[in-house]
Amino acid sequence: MIDLEKFIIHDLTHSLNDQMVGFSSKPAKTLTKDGWNARTLSIYSHAGTHMDSPFHFGVSNETIDDFTPENLMCSADILEVEIKEAKQLITIESLGTLAKNFTSGNGLLICTKWSDKLNDINFKKDLPRISEDLAIWCVEKKVKILGVEPLSVADVENIEEVTKIHQILLGGKVVILEGLKNLDKIKKKEVFLIALPLKIENGDGAPARVIAFEENGD
Repeated sequence: MIDLEKFIIHDLTHSLNDQMVGFSSKPAKTLTKDGWNARTLSIYSHAGTHMDSPFHFGVSNETIDDFTPENLMCSADILEVEIKEAKQLITIESLGTLAKNFTSGNGLLICTKWSDKLNDINFKKDLPRISEDLAIWCVEKKVKILGVEPLSVADVENIEEVTKIHQILLGGKVVILEGLKNLDKIKKKEVFLIALPLKIENGDGAPARVIAFEENGD
């Protein structure tokens, strides 16, 4: 059994709410009238913290429900990147020593503190992006899960870029996890990551609950 007292457990997930693009809810039942509370939810498949499947960009017919539990957990390295400009590219150079020291098969979580800007008017437009060379590096290094704080790994206002970067990563079997938070609260450089999307049949993507296990102590 896992001794949870040995870990700090970080929730890397945004709460879905009616102020978030792609999500809305309305009362379906009330305690007073029906005997219980329940809501009807309308959720865009890439709202909030979510995972993409290869089907999302036509790389293959693999959908979110095809992912096995083994696909959805791994050791993951934390990379901190200081964002100095709008639409900043995150490149292989941004990795520093991790470029040579990365363990093949690990996940890569990129901490940019972009989640702090969730309610900023330019949150979507100015997001930091994964460069093409870094996307190719992720495939070559067999990155299992790539996690970022923006709602996309690429510029969603540039269809050529967003398509290319997603196709490189998804075509290279890199699981894409977008819309993370609280990465800046992790002190160590490596965690154990679990990312569980809603198991939607034929899903191009799905909201996910994401947690990271950080070992206690120095």
